[in-house]
Amino acid sequence: MGALDDHYLGQDRPLGEARLLFEVGEGTSLRELRNRLGLDAGYLSRMAKALEGQGVVRVEAAPHDSRLRMIEPTAAGRAEIGEQNRRADALAAGLLDGLAPDQRAELTAAMAIVQRLLRLAAITVRTVDGASAVARGCLTAYAADIDARFPEGFDSAALVRPEEVTGDAGAFLVAYEEERPVGCGALRRLEPGVGEIRHVWVHPEARRLGLARRLLDGLEREARARGLDVVRLDTHVVLTEAQAMYRACGYTEVPRYDDNVYAGHWFEKRLVATG
Repeated sequence: MGALDDHYLGQDRPLGEARLLFEVGEGTSLRELRNRLGLDAGYLSRMAKALEGQGVVRVEAAPHDSRLRMIEPTAAGRAEIGEQNRRADALAAGLLDGLAPDQRAELTAAMAIVQRLLRLAAITVRTVDGASAVARGCLTAYAADIDARFPEGFDSAALVRPEEVTGDAGAFLVAYEEERPVGCGALRRLEPGVGEIRHVWVHPEARRLGLARRLLDGLEREARARGLDVVRLDTHVVLTEAQAMYRACGYTEVPRYDDNVYAGHWFEKRLVATG
């Protein structure tokens, strides 16, 4: 694909600079670029200055915060990005010319699988304090999501309390993609030996990756670590995809065990000790 060439796609620019120019897009902050690309601040600053010196970007202080540096392409930069995209498309088309239509479809499907699994592998799942801003932010997004899906709406007063999902009482997991929260799940202790999984949620942009199952696995590990033998959960009747996932993950439907007004199905799973 030309990634290892001294001049990426035949242009007079190494891959690092070409990638940075592409990621600038229509404009962003150096801080956002540093977080997104995982670059050292000094290295990013030097590359940005090099591109600015070549007249393809401009770097200025943000109007609302002089401490924040913004970077955007110039007209010359936009033209170079356009040419970069044209050459990349031509290179890809050239690679595919030797394949029949059904082979191209097979290749595209395989690449989609690789992309999905690599994206999932890059997501990290961490335990956070139930009272933290990131935990409450995820729950706010979760509540807004299901409020739109439930025919009767959803009252956020039904969300777990921070003290229920922190320390010995339980756990709160957050999934991060490039340091951006894209999912969550909570575990709380119901009674001796029994825990409950609550609020397993994935951001719409991160769905169909397998992240919900990963969060569920993480919550089950947290339950085992707390000496819980059984985990329970409930779900709304409209969340058919959640019901299918729970059944596929070994959960068995059981009679009602709580007074959750939003629940229409109740599940339970006996945990098997590992290691």
